[in-house]
Amino acid sequence: MRVINLSSGSDGNLTYVETENARILVDDGLSCKETDRRLSLLGISGNQIDGIVLTHEHVDHIKGVDVFSRKYDIPVYAHDEVWRTLYEKLDKLPDKNKKIFTETFAIKDLAIDPVEVPHDVKCFGFSLTEKDKKISILTDLGHTDERIFKSVQKSQLVYLEANHDLSMLRNNQRYPLATKMRIAGKNGHLSNDASAEFIEKLVKTGTKQIVLSHLSTENNTPELAFNYISSFLADHDLIEGESFKIDVALTKPTTLFRLK
Repeated sequence: MRVINLSSGSDGNLTYVETENARILVDDGLSCKETDRRLSLLGISGNQIDGIVLTHEHVDHIKGVDVFSRKYDIPVYAHDEVWRTLYEKLDKLPDKNKKIFTETFAIKDLAIDPVEVPHDVKCFGFSLTEKDKKISILTDLGHTDERIFKSVQKSQLVYLEANHDLSMLRNNQRYPLATKMRIAGKNGHLSNDASAEFIEKLVKTGTKQIVLSHLSTENNTPELAFNYISSFLADHDLIEGESFKIDVALTKPTTLFRLK
């Protein structure tokens, strides 16, 4: 299995996942032209993509879906409750390429297990499994709970939101109070603190690789998120670089992971 995040954050989200037989995108928040360009860095063409799997309706996750899907005749998968608002936003997609799921489904040899996450619209994270290899993607969620943890535990690799630093958000003079409250609320986005607490649980149950994702450009930095979370874990006797590693997803393509 090969996995790479090609863009992460409010400017656009795009993750590429490949198995022996399947090639998919999780979200496509970039333009069709930019999606093509970034896939070409991997030697992949759009006509090789077997499906686009969507987490939710926000534009930074669906911006390129309509044009990219129609250009290459790619099926688009979203949960039934997400499609209720997507129908208007992706109204040019042919009906044959609108795929609905409500539970675990498969694209060729890749099993995709959705888990609903708390956000201000209907939103889902995913665990993706090929044989004994499992990765999970959890972004755009205001908090975690035991149900979410059980769905992703024992993943070798987890893309996990670390959206904001609480102090930076609190002191941001450009954001009105209502926006700050939405971001920090139970249906908003994970802070560095909340992400660190969840990572502690993941690492203790065997996760070897974490990728901090969906960082705010206004209220976080890659260095701050990495250092803050690594320090939190070190205080709990979990040393980054020993039994587990942490990377940070950026607005540009980052690390390509190969799971064997």
